[in-house]
Amino acid sequence: MLSSTPEKGLGTAPLIVGVDEAGRGPLAGPVVAAAVVLCKPCPGGLDDSKKLTALKRSKLEPQIQRRCAWGLAVIEPGEIDRLNIFGATMLAMTLATQRCIEALGAEPEEVLIDGNLTPAGRRAEWRWPARAIVGGDAKEACISAASILAKEYRDRLMREAAAAHPHYGWERNMGYGTAQHMEALRTYGPSPLHRRSFAPVSQMEMFA
Repeated sequence: MLSSTPEKGLGTAPLIVGVDEAGRGPLAGPVVAAAVVLCKPCPGGLDDSKKLTALKRSKLEPQIQRRCAWGLAVIEPGEIDRLNIFGATMLAMTLATQRCIEALGAEPEEVLIDGNLTPAGRRAEWRWPARAIVGGDAKEACISAASILAKEYRDRLMREAAAAHPHYGWERNMGYGTAQHMEALRTYGPSPLHRRSFAPVSQMEMFA
């Protein structure tokens, strides 16, 4: 399931969508974006997903999914290589926002996006007022919620991928270029889930 509406209503507050991504920097695996509209009661303890423990994130994820309207988008490594990681991130954010709004059945007043750039003017499908907020995942609760959904979903995908590709330690490093991951790349070469457009992977392919 890549989108859902809340169990309870949205109330009368203006609709604000928060958007964040997970997996922009890893050498392997997809980039995942989430878009969230907070509903009442809002889950307590929301914060930047990177500041929360794995246990706290695992408890917040189902609360957000149950109480909020949300959408997810997954862009696979092949598409990342085709578009580049920035373009893939803009696409993921656009699709996640579309799915959240389709689940809501209503247009938002504004979309708040973590970072310093938005898909506005960069994706033809983007049609909503958008505002980029640097460090927004720690400043805006709706972006915090999106960061948690994106990270939890991507981490699950990487743990599942680790079962099929056990050499790289993805269940621990989530595809980032740790020492173990780099050593496995040198020993076994890239897997189908590695991003060929990322320099460490392309260089190892060159000398394989």
